Amino acid sequence: MKKLFFIGLFFVYFALNSPNDASAMHIMEGFLPLGWTLFWWGLFIPFFVWGLIQIKRVTNENPHLKLMLGMAGAFVFVLSALKIPSVTGSSSHPTGVGLGSVLFGPQVMTVLGTLVLFFQALLLAHGGLTTLGANTFSMAVVGPFVGYYSYKLLIKLGNKQSIAIFSAAFLSNITTYLFTSFQLALAFPTGGIAAAFIKFISIFAVTQLPLAIVEGLLTVLVWNWLVAYNSKDILFLQNLKSGVASSEK
Repeated sequence: MKKLFFIGLFFVYFALNSPNDASAMHIMEGFLPLGWTLFWWGLFIPFFVWGLIQIKRVTNENPHLKLMLGMAGAFVFVLSALKIPSVTGSSSHPTGVGLGSVLFGPQVMTVLGTLVLFFQALLLAHGGLTTLGANTFSMAVVGPFVGYYSYKLLIKLGNKQSIAIFSAAFLSNITTYLFTSFQLALAFPTGGIAAAFIKFISIFAVTQLPLAIVEGLLTVLVWNWLVAYNSKDILFLQNLKSGVASSEK
């Protein structure tokens, strides 16, 4: 009950601090020059196809994991839709991709993150369709891969599961914003790419660092809840990624 109380408290905090009309952190519709728009789409598509192949393989061989897959996608949608105002008049938000990356791997999260960002662009005016390639590359490619491999590294080094889960969520969040700032600096290198990068990242740094910490703590709580109530599927997924999953369904 204590864990559920804290989870509810975090969600209430996010909801109460979500503005009705603040510009979203994701790159908005039509903001990028055409060349950069096409460039990021070109980089993103192979990862998306790779993710589709992974999802098809996992769900065909293990249909009982579809519910867990849907939960991972819903977690991303809920967290990334909760925008918190930044001191500059922009906004920051959690990403939620760390949890699914640990559960299913970063390739699967590329597809789930893309679907989330697509519906947010259509329904919440959060991001855009022309900039979907750039936004998905930062949040659904870079973030999940960094989170997943940081988790694997920390587990290999003998760290506690909770520390590795926290780090996966925290670093997925932070690297998404760092990479988006890099994307904007490449497209608008006023004063040079380095100077532009510092300018863009400073817009979000004040709110994003504490937000990433909160997301990490929330992800640990959700992970512990999953372990307590669905340990069988958690263990199965861990073994599946290690190539030693049981053939039992």
